[in-house]
Amino acid sequence: MIKRYVRRHPVRSQRFFEILPGVFSWSLILFPVWGSFLVPHIVAYYVIAFAVYWLYRSINLAVLSIAAHLRIKADSAFDWVADLKKTYPDKYQTIQHLIIIPTYKEPIATLERTLTSLSQQSLPLNQLHIMLSFEKREGSEAEVKAAQLLKDFKPLFGNVWATFHPDIQGEIKGKSSNTSWGARMGKKFLVDEAHLDIGKITITSEDADARFHHHYFSDLTYQFLSSKDPYNRVWQGGIVFYNNIWEVPGPVRVLASIFSVTQLYILMRKDRLVNFSTYSTTLKHVDEIGYWDTDVIPEDYRLFFKSYFAKKGKFEAEPIFLPIYADAAQSDGFWSTMFNQYEQLKRWAWGVSDDAYIIRNYITSEDIPFWDKTVRVFKVVEDHFLWPVNWFAITIAAMLPPFLNENFGRTIIGKTLPQVTSFLLTLSLVSMIVIFIIDAINRPPRPKKRRILSMILQPLEFLMLPVIGFFFSALPGIDAHTRLLLGKYIEYKVTEKV
Repeated sequence: MIKRYVRRHPVRSQRFFEILPGVFSWSLILFPVWGSFLVPHIVAYYVIAFAVYWLYRSINLAVLSIAAHLRIKADSAFDWVADLKKTYPDKYQTIQHLIIIPTYKEPIATLERTLTSLSQQSLPLNQLHIMLSFEKREGSEAEVKAAQLLKDFKPLFGNVWATFHPDIQGEIKGKSSNTSWGARMGKKFLVDEAHLDIGKITITSEDADARFHHHYFSDLTYQFLSSKDPYNRVWQGGIVFYNNIWEVPGPVRVLASIFSVTQLYILMRKDRLVNFSTYSTTLKHVDEIGYWDTDVIPEDYRLFFKSYFAKKGKFEAEPIFLPIYADAAQSDGFWSTMFNQYEQLKRWAWGVSDDAYIIRNYITSEDIPFWDKTVRVFKVVEDHFLWPVNWFAITIAAMLPPFLNENFGRTIIGKTLPQVTSFLLTLSLVSMIVIFIIDAINRPPRPKKRRILSMILQPLEFLMLPVIGFFFSALPGIDAHTRLLLGKYIEYKVTEKV
């Protein structure tokens, strides 16, 4: 019955599923407030259950991030080219790599750094074909940057092109539509005109500030050749926000550290692994499913689930245990950097807008094993729906029932609730210790110009987490959920680079 209704009323069901995250998150955030007066015991059990849940997630993150760190160290030291020559001596040089770099108002220095990093790949560079996908609305500045980059880098690679994505009616301005345009142009040049075999071409969506580990495309080539089903795969490296880690203010540095270690942890979770930010798949696959959608803002999760449902569940994300270095949010000055970070996180939280698409396809999809699609969809919905809730549930919820309800505060459970939750959340701090250690090991070296006092105080930056968590997790999350709830859709804003 539900499936039939969703199919008959696509607009109504879409709007219902858009409203759902905001209703869910606001309900859980406000429940400890009104529930403290009406059902304080239920609120207490809810708070304890959430603390146990948070402890489980923290221990899981600690253990698996250590495992991911060790695996990345091993794979980074491995000679992938030698292994390719030994295992696939006649095949590896036939694999071509199309790299789409969507860009809008990126400083030319950032693009030069990105292309320079690509020129240091261990795989023969004639196998790399780079599409610089500018936005036409950027105007003459984009043309000047394109001309300079083609002059400097075109001789180094198999191909370097520049294309200018026009404003097209019905498209949403942003990375997804730009990447789709660049991918179609790349297919035109490599397959339609150069007549290369589309079945031997990978395609990578690379953020303009990303720098790959120098073995990334050698590893990707090996993964492609060794996969039993490469055309139903997307490969994801470990995104670490270390390019400018020592240049950003302390709050942003703490966030970058947590995000980086969390991204390494995700590589170990096949049930949660979804391509993010910078990733690779095959050109044949994206051509089969109609490329990236052009009417959405979040492009990475949308591509995964578009692929997953199009391939009847026979599509998976595979980890590549090599780092991909990205920029932490930065701007000119402290407050503008804080605003820039907030806007980036609000855009990430806007990924919840994909949940309507995901849930609708979950309900209407057929020929996909029930538990396979249920686990896959539940993990994404869990992360998205709880994004704004987490901070409130673990920071202030335990204090509300005994504070707001004096009678409940005199009961045994009312007196012990803060102590029990505090104990559980203190145990969960083990994950923060692991994050700090792994982050400290993997960060680039400190610049010599840093003051000694700054280095000594750096570990204390993590004490800002309760405040950082509110302004850069809870607030942008509830901002995105509320906008979606009210139908106030956001526009894509490129994270400013300096």
